[in-house]
Order: sequence, then C-alpha cells, then structure tokens
Amino acid sequence: MAKKKNNSLEASAKKSLKSFEAKQHVTDHRVAVRKKDNRLAIIVTAAVFVVALASQFLYFNVGPGVSSTACITFSQTPAPQISGKPNPAQVPDATISECRDWTGSMTINNAKLDIVLHGKLAPQAVANFVDLSNLGFFTDNKCHRLTTSGIYVLQCGDPNGNGTGGPGYSFGPLENTPVAAQGAVPTYKKGWLAMARTGNSAVSMGSQFFIVYADSKIPNDAAGGYTVFGEITNGLAGLDPIIQAGVAGGKTDGAPKIKTSIKSITVK
Repeated sequence: MAKKKNNSLEASAKKSLKSFEAKQHVTDHRVAVRKKDNRLAIIVTAAVFVVALASQFLYFNVGPGVSSTACITFSQTPAPQISGKPNPAQVPDATISECRDWTGSMTINNAKLDIVLHGKLAPQAVANFVDLSNLGFFTDNKCHRLTTSGIYVLQCGDPNGNGTGGPGYSFGPLENTPVAAQGAVPTYKKGWLAMARTGNSAVSMGSQFFIVYADSKIPNDAAGGYTVFGEITNGLAGLDPIIQAGVAGGKTDGAPKIKTSIKSITVK
C-alpha cells in the first residue's frame, strides 16, 4: 500500500515538474521574444531619429526649407535719398538671395559663360545681381574696363559705359572678401565674380562688377576688400579674344580694344 502511494506521489511530482518545465519554456521564449522586440524597437527608433535629423538638415540647409534670412547677419543699407526725398530706385532686399546658390549664364559678345551665384555667402550682392538681371538692366551693358598687368579683370555693368554709371543707388556692406595672412595681399581667383566699388567705401557698390580672368593679387584699401558673389564655372576661355586684343591705345588699364558688352544674363 505504501509502495503504491509512493509511486503515485512520484508520478505526480514528475507531472508537476514537466508542467513547470513546459511553463518555464514558454516564459523563457516570451522573455527572449520580448528582448528581441525591444532591441528591434530601439533600432527602429534610432533609425527614425537619424532619418528625421538628416531630413531636417537637408530641409533647412539644402532644400526649400532654407530660411530666406538665415544667412543675413547685417543691417541692410537703407534705401538712398536724393535731396532729402526717397529715391525711387531702391536697394534690393537681401532676402531675394534666398540664402542659396543660383545658376545661370552670362553672354558677353559671343562668349557664353556659365555662372553660379553664392547667395549664402554674399546675400546682399547676389540679391542685387539677381534683381538687376531679372529687370534686364545688364542687357547691352558695356564692359568698359580691362586690366592686363598685375591685376587681370574685365569690368562690366555700367549703363554709361565709362565707369561713372550705376542703378541709381549704392549699397553695402562688404561680404565674402578674400582673407590673406597678415601683411599679405589677398588673391582673387580665376573665374571669380566680384563687386566693383569706390575706393575706401564699403557702401558704394551698385551694378558694376568685375570678372577675374586670371589669378590676381588685389590689395585691400581702408574699407577692406571686394565682395566675391559668384564665379564662372564654364566658358571663361570665350573671353580670350577680348583679353588677347588688349586695351585700346596699347595701355594696360582702360577700355578694351574690342568693343565688349553684355548681351544677356539669366539666373534661376
């Protein structure tokens, strides 16, 4: 009788152990699944965060979400006045630059030059250039000055064709001027587009600009350097006939011997 009872208890214990092991297996499986799910959730959350961060960076630094004022860190030059009365010709708002690069082309005589304008680096100058280009201001404008010694530039953008004209206003400040080591003269690189201005004045820019056709060391004056607002990315060699012909009268600084003018400028 005692033996049967012991056998019964032993069988019951084995049954309970088997049941416990089965339940433990299920629990262990659930724990493992839960851990795997947690790891997956962490990975997915991290991935979503990275994608969101990257999207935000692209949106605000590359795509259409760039603020039109993100790069403007100066007080815009007030609209000029004539004899105390507002000038109808207004300084273009720097936000026109949209703090982005603009691409386009400029045709000078028979040379088509591909250009890029750096709105993030020189928002006021780019806004001015874009606005005047869209108004057709530069069409048939003469390039009135060529330098062929020491400084190698072709200067354009004067409606008078003699270096005295402009759009009816002037603006500042200087932007994106080349930096050089202390005591050294800054180098303006081949292909750069830079704003011309009156000597020693940082707020005298208008419509005149110059094309650097070969690396040039241009000294700063009391106001600083010259605003570099863009560059020619292709086609600069098309200006070679003008440059090789030189300056009228055999000088090294003056009107180009070959009559030179801007036929058109388009930007987008």
